[in-house]
Order: sequence, then structure tokens, then C-alpha cells
Amino acid sequence: MKRRIPRAVFLIALAGSFAACFGQAVSAQSSGKVKLRGQVGCSACWFEEDDRKKNRYGNQADIKCAEACSEKDLPQALAVEDEKGFTLYILEKGEFKTEGKDFIKIVPKTVEIEGTLRTEKDKRIITVDALKVLQDAPSKPVPVSNDAFLALKDLSGGQQSLASYRGRIVVLNFWATWCEPCRKEMPDLAAIQNKYAGLGVQVIGAAGDGAEDSAKVRKFIRDHKLNFPIWVGASADDMARFGVGTVLPATVIIDREGKIVWREIGIVNAGQLKAELDKLALPNGRGSNDKTKRELKK
Repeated sequence: MKRRIPRAVFLIALAGSFAACFGQAVSAQSSGKVKLRGQVGCSACWFEEDDRKKNRYGNQADIKCAEACSEKDLPQALAVEDEKGFTLYILEKGEFKTEGKDFIKIVPKTVEIEGTLRTEKDKRIITVDALKVLQDAPSKPVPVSNDAFLALKDLSGGQQSLASYRGRIVVLNFWATWCEPCRKEMPDLAAIQNKYAGLGVQVIGAAGDGAEDSAKVRKFIRDHKLNFPIWVGASADDMARFGVGTVLPATVIIDREGKIVWREIGIVNAGQLKAELDKLALPNGRGSNDKTKRELKK
């Protein structure tokens, strides 16, 4: 069993930034209450493989390594994936009661954690107050496709699909009621819907909340005066398939042929989004007349 703890600790400290909430997939970058999705692993052993997207964590050697590190009181961590790689969050006991002294019993499961996030000496630490196992086995890589396929239910329980929007340009936003950064981008998305609806653009919100949370979603819609369809039950695998990792929020543009042509992880940049829509929705990317262009700039 190879041991490279100094290198691993160094890499943990320098692990890539967490794009907005997460993970996706997933609630906030700064200190405070968060909800994160990811895989539980050993904080010292995780980076012994250079490419965890290709060589997924969770084989027998990984588990044995994690057990040996646990005996040495080296902590476990939650690995949250985004488009750049993984960010580790050291797990610390909170209100959630573990089976044993630490979190070794849930290595290498995929979980959703609620707790308080803080940073100490460039290390991200989350105090675990609630934990839900999402998947027992290590997740397999989800193939990314530029073909946009998504079928979810709306708040009335009806089945909805991107296939029914073929011929229109779709701005698909992955979000959740508990994602603070998601709240900040909603006015921009509502404005996009208003300005571009006449050009065949449709904004759709794919919520990470399940059907059981429909009351929360409805309240969110009222509070933020959303003017576009909201679907529920979007999963981390859905996001990964669209090539935006598992970090909320995330947005993609789907062209009239059903192809993904633009992706953004984190709070949407309204200016960039409008520029991309102009290319797709306006004739030759310029518009048919000056009046149209002036209206879209308002």
C-alpha cells in the first residue's frame, strides 16, 4: 500500500475552488450552512490517483487505505466533483451520529450532507449535522453528451421532456430552493425569458428538489416571481450528463436541433448568456433591424 501523505495533504490544501454551492452538487462557497453532495473517501489517500475522473475512487485498495488511515486518526473527506476535478471537504462530527469514531463506515458511499462549512489554513471543513446515503457503490463516470435529453415531472405531476421543445432555443438552469447562489441569478433568468420569448427562447428551471418538496418550490416561485416552467427531481447524474458536474447552480443553452451549445457552472453571467442567445436567436447574430437590437439591450 503506497503512502504519500505529504503530497496528498498539499494537494488537499490546493484543491480547486468550489464553483458556487454544489454538488453540484452544492449550496455555498463561503462559511456557513451548506448542503453538499459527493463521495466519502480518505482525505490522505484521495489524491494518490492523479485523475479521479478517470480512475474512480472506491476499489478494494482505496478502502483498505482508508481503514489504515482511520486507525491513525487521519480524517475522512467529502469529494465534491465539478468540471475541473474534485474539491475535498474534511468531515467533522456534528449533530449526525456516526457508527464508530469517524466516518469510515460510509467510505466510499455517495452521500448528501448538511452542515456548517468553515476554512482553516486553506482547508475546507464541514461539520456534519445531517447525512443521507444516496448510493452505496462508487459512482461510475457519467458520459457527457451534447445531445440534450431530460425528462422530469412538473409541479402538477405531469411528465415533461426537452424533446417537446425541439425547434426552440432552451436555457436550462439547474437549481434548488436551498441553494443560496441560485436565488441571486433568478432575476436575470426571468428577464431573459421576458426579452427573448418572442425569438423562440424558453427558460426552464430543473430543480434538485423532489416532488415531496413541491410546497417549497411553489413558494420559491412566488417569492421570486418566476415566469418560466419549473421541473423537479433533477439529479446529480442529470447534471453530469449535461457536462456541468454536480455543482449548483449551472446553466446550459440548447439549440433548436436539441444540441448543447453553451455551458456555465455557477451563477449565470447575464451578459454572456445574452450574447450567446443573440448569436442563436437573431438572424446572422445581428437582428433584423435596429429596433430589435435596441429592445434586447434594455
